[in-house]
Amino acid sequence: MRLPSARPPVIKISNGTFYRHHPGANSIHPNPPLFANLNFILPSATDPPTHWYVVGPSLSGKTSFLQLLKGSHLCIPPAARSYPFLSTDAVPYRLRVPHEAVQYVGFNNDGFGSQVATSAYLSARYESKRENTDFSLRNFLLGNTELNPLKRSPEDELDPVLLERVVRDLKLAELLDLPVAFLSNGQGRRARIARALLTSPEVLLLDEPFMGLDPPTVAGLSPLLHGLASKASPRLVLSARPQDPIPDWITHLVYLKGNCQVGAIGEKHAVLDELRGYVRRIWNGTSKEDENLAVHNLVHVGRVLTGRGIHGEPLMGEEAIKNGETTLTPDTVTSRNIGEPIVEMDGCKVQYQGKVALGNWKQSVNGREQEGLVWTVRRGERWGIFGPNGSGKTTIVSLLCSDHPQTYSLPIKLFGRSRLPEPGSGELPLTFWDIQSRIGHSSPEIHRHMPRNLTVKQVVENAWADTFRSKAKLDDAMKEKVEAVLQWFEAELNPSYVKPSQPDPVERESDLQWADHYMFGELSFSAQRVALFLRAIIKNPDIVVLDEACSGMDDGVRNRCLLFLEHGEEKTYAKLEDGSETIVNSNASKTGTVKVQGLNDNQALICISHIREEIPDCIREWICLPEANSGAPARFGVSQAPLGRDEKSWRQIWGM
Repeated sequence: MRLPSARPPVIKISNGTFYRHHPGANSIHPNPPLFANLNFILPSATDPPTHWYVVGPSLSGKTSFLQLLKGSHLCIPPAARSYPFLSTDAVPYRLRVPHEAVQYVGFNNDGFGSQVATSAYLSARYESKRENTDFSLRNFLLGNTELNPLKRSPEDELDPVLLERVVRDLKLAELLDLPVAFLSNGQGRRARIARALLTSPEVLLLDEPFMGLDPPTVAGLSPLLHGLASKASPRLVLSARPQDPIPDWITHLVYLKGNCQVGAIGEKHAVLDELRGYVRRIWNGTSKEDENLAVHNLVHVGRVLTGRGIHGEPLMGEEAIKNGETTLTPDTVTSRNIGEPIVEMDGCKVQYQGKVALGNWKQSVNGREQEGLVWTVRRGERWGIFGPNGSGKTTIVSLLCSDHPQTYSLPIKLFGRSRLPEPGSGELPLTFWDIQSRIGHSSPEIHRHMPRNLTVKQVVENAWADTFRSKAKLDDAMKEKVEAVLQWFEAELNPSYVKPSQPDPVERESDLQWADHYMFGELSFSAQRVALFLRAIIKNPDIVVLDEACSGMDDGVRNRCLLFLEHGEEKTYAKLEDGSETIVNSNASKTGTVKVQGLNDNQALICISHIREEIPDCIREWICLPEANSGAPARFGVSQAPLGRDEKSWRQIWGM
C-alpha cells in the first residue's frame, strides 16, 4: 500500500458547505446549500495517482462543483476551503492565487469568447469580415485576440516548446491558419483545451470534454489527458454525464444527486460498488428510491473508455438491460412513401484558401467516377450523417440550409431549384428566407446564436420567425401547437416545476405563465437544448435537421424528445411494475386531442451525432464522411435495425 505524500494538497475542502449568495442575505432568488458538508482533496503529488471524475445528471451541479474548486461560490465556514500547495515555493508567483492556478474550460456554448454570437443569421460565420472572431487559430492560441493589447510581461510569454507540444498532441497543426469561425465543433473543443493548457495552470477543470466528439477522437483524447494528468502538467478534474464511459485511468469518482448534493464519493471501485448496491436494493424492494438519485440514470454508469474505444458493460451488466432499459414495442418503422428530391448535391466541393473542407474525393455514381459529394435526399427519407470531427458534417448542413455562400456556385438544388436562375426555366430561384421557412434546424450553432433574453415561449415561437430576434406571426393553430409542446415538456423546461405526488390519470392543461417568465438564458443547458429541439420540429418543416441536437441531455430527456419527434403527442412512456418503461398510447391519442404529430411522409429527417443512443429509431440510411483531405470517398449504407440499438451497424459505420 502506497503512503500518502507529505506534500500539501492543491485543493483541500474539509466539511464545507457552499452557497450562491450569502445565506443571511435577503434575496428573491432561491439559495439552497450546495454540496453540504463536502470533503474533497486534490493532491499535489502524482504518486499515488489521484484522478477525479465528477459524474451526474442534468441539474445535479457538475458545473457548480467544478467552479467551487476554482474558488467560486461562498464557502461556509470560509476556512473549510483552502489551497495549501499554492503557497509553496514550488508554484510560480503568478499562480499563487486560485483564480490563476485553477482554470475552468466549459463547452456549453462552444464559443471562443464570453459573449453570445449576435448575428441574425448563420451565414455570417462564412463572411469575409467578422466582428468578434476575425482571427486565426494561431492567434487564438497565442492570445492575440485584442485590437489594442497591453504589452505582456516576460513571464506571460508562451513557451514555444510547450506550444509545439500542445499543437502536436491535440492535432491542430494543419488548422493554425484557419479562422476560428471555420473550425468544427470538435476542432473548437480541442482548441479551447489547448489554449487553457498553454497558460500552464496547476489544475485544469474540464466540463464534459468528450461531449460532441466522434468515437475515434474521444479514444485518442483520453490517453492524451491521461498523460497530462499523470505528470501533473496540469492536474485534471473532469466531469461527465451518467451515460458517458469512464476513462480507464480515472481513480476517484464523485457521483452527484439531482439536487446539487453528493451521492457517493471516493475511490472509483468503492463508489461503483456503493451505487450498484443501491440499485439492487431498489430493484429487490428492500429500499425506497431517493427521488434525487434516479435509478434509471445509475444503471448506465460503468462502461470503460480506453485508447481502443468504449468497452465493458454498464453498472448492472445484463440486469441493466432487463430492469433499467426502456422496454420498447416491436419495431414500428414501416415502409414510407419516398417522394420527390428536395436536396440534390451533384458533385459538391467546398474549399477555403485552397484547402478542401468537403468533397476532396472521387465518388462512383452509376458506374462513372465523379468528383465531390453526390447525394440526394427525398421526401420521407431518414438520413444519418457521420464522420470524424472536421470531416464536413456541419458544412453539409450549411449547404442544405443555404447558409453557406458557396451554395450559389455549387451544383446544388434545394426543393427542385438551384440558388441562381436557370436559363430557360422561367422560374425564379427560392430566396434564402423561402428555404429557411421550410427547414427546422437545431445545432450547436443555433444554440450559440439564440438570444438569451427571449422567453422560453418566444424561443419555441421563433420557429416561424425570419430571424432570431424578429417576432413570429402566429395563427390560432400555431399557438395551440406552442402551448401543447410547452405543456408536454414542462418538467424539462420549467425550472420551478414540482413533480405531482400522485400521477394524474387525466392529462390536464397547466398554467403556462412560467414560459413567459423564464428567459432562455436562465434554463439549464439540457433545457435549452430541449427548447431548441422543439423549435426545430414544431412547424412540421419539409426538412428536419438535428445536428447534435440531443447533446447534453440525460437519457430520459433524450428518449422523450426522440419519441416525440417520431410520434408527437400520440405516444408516451409508462412505467411497468419492475421499474422499466414501455411505450403506450397517450391520453391525448385516446381522446383525439392530439395537436402535435410526429414526422410524416412529406418530411425528410437528417441527423448528425457521435452518440449511438442519440440516433432516432427511424433512421436507416447513412453517409459517413472520410477524414478531412484523406482522399477516401464518402461511404453510404443502410442499417438493418435502428442504429440506436444496433451496435454492429454502429461499429461498421465508424470502422471499429
